[in-house]
Amino acid sequence: MEIILKYFPDLTEGQKAQFAALFDLYKDWNDKINVISRKDIDNLYEHHILHSLAIGKLINFVDGTKIIDVGTGGGFPGIPLAILFPQCQFLLIDSIGKKIKVATAVAEAIGLTNVEFRHARVEEEKRKFDFVVSRAVMALPDLVKIVRKNISTEQKNILPNGLICLKGGEIDAEMKPFKKVAEADDLSFFFEEEFFASKKIVYVQL
Repeated sequence: MEIILKYFPDLTEGQKAQFAALFDLYKDWNDKINVISRKDIDNLYEHHILHSLAIGKLINFVDGTKIIDVGTGGGFPGIPLAILFPQCQFLLIDSIGKKIKVATAVAEAIGLTNVEFRHARVEEEKRKFDFVVSRAVMALPDLVKIVRKNISTEQKNILPNGLICLKGGEIDAEMKPFKKVAEADDLSFFFEEEFFASKKIVYVQL
């Protein structure tokens, strides 16, 4: 929990309580339904929660922003972002029902009221959003192809509407088709921990 406060010191007491509750909730659920590597559960705050919150370092979503988290798994990056931005609306979607079950239960347990969950493929979702977020769910060209239809033309934020995804490793080839509308930043720019040295955040204007 300390690592979250290190980079986000201005959280309200309610937000702190919600973040603090996540470890026991995920550990309990992970024993029943494996949504995080069992070897990695002790690194929940650094590898999953803080990693998700990197999106909040790239953009401070204005109130009323609508965001869809594609391939959310157990709720990343959607649940940490929904805690950080309580005045924004989130849809967390995944094609694997048991993962949505875990994410839904965790959100309910901490009293998140700004999230909706859907067990479906994103191809089936027709609504419009200001931003699509994801965490290493698929190659960038494939993801852009299926989410472009979900991007609203109405602009609310300083950053134009589009896709923000968290990636690891070499991504130059994935980004090549989008060189005029995409940019990638190293997460080591935001976070000093070694885990983030090879991680990137990618933004594609859509």
